Amino acid sequence: MANVAITGAGRGIAFELAKQHLAKGDRVYALVRNPSGADDLNALAAGSNGKLTVHTMDVGSDESVKAGAAATGDGPIDLLYNVAGIVGEMAPQLDKVDWKDFDDAIEIMLKGPLRVLIAFLPRMSEGSKVMNFSSQLAASTWPYGGFYPYVATKAGLNRMMRSVAIDLKDRGIVVGLIHPGYVQTDMGGPDAEITPEDSASQIVALAEGWKLEDSGEFFKWNGEKHAW
Repeated sequence: MANVAITGAGRGIAFELAKQHLAKGDRVYALVRNPSGADDLNALAAGSNGKLTVHTMDVGSDESVKAGAAATGDGPIDLLYNVAGIVGEMAPQLDKVDWKDFDDAIEIMLKGPLRVLIAFLPRMSEGSKVMNFSSQLAASTWPYGGFYPYVATKAGLNRMMRSVAIDLKDRGIVVGLIHPGYVQTDMGGPDAEITPEDSASQIVALAEGWKLEDSGEFFKWNGEKHAW
């Protein structure tokens, strides 16, 4: 049994990760900004015999992250998924950039994963893993424009977490970056290529098999290395 913490667990791929880890018999800490609005997650928790608990965590707030991590107790964390995120402005005009939107993206998708990692790090040891959700949009190979806040923060996340991977390697903690695919979520829309269930199931397998020598690397949900 693994102890698994998941941010953004109220919906989409993160919710599916929570379901699948619970089905495997793992202990799941589901972290969400607004637990009262996470009906499906609360229902899952109610039927879990205490194996899944729901905790408040706004990854854009240092205070909330610290409080949310503390609310999960002091037991070891074997696997942390940094999933919580926002899309931000998709087609910004160069003369009308919404800087508040940009700042929100930085707080949530760049600083957020680092905040969460730092909050749980005292409970991690050799063999613990931190899986960060990135995107193909973060890669220099992405051939389209737009998405300024999203691409900036995801590209920054990739390079920042590669540095973190280097700094934690001597402690045996694995850091991964994952492109989850083009998924049928609120972000991806109903016409996306794969279901949350399919993405999550392959990500669970990818995370479990991630080796220390690949710490800091960027992979697709299906195990293929992602050029970036």
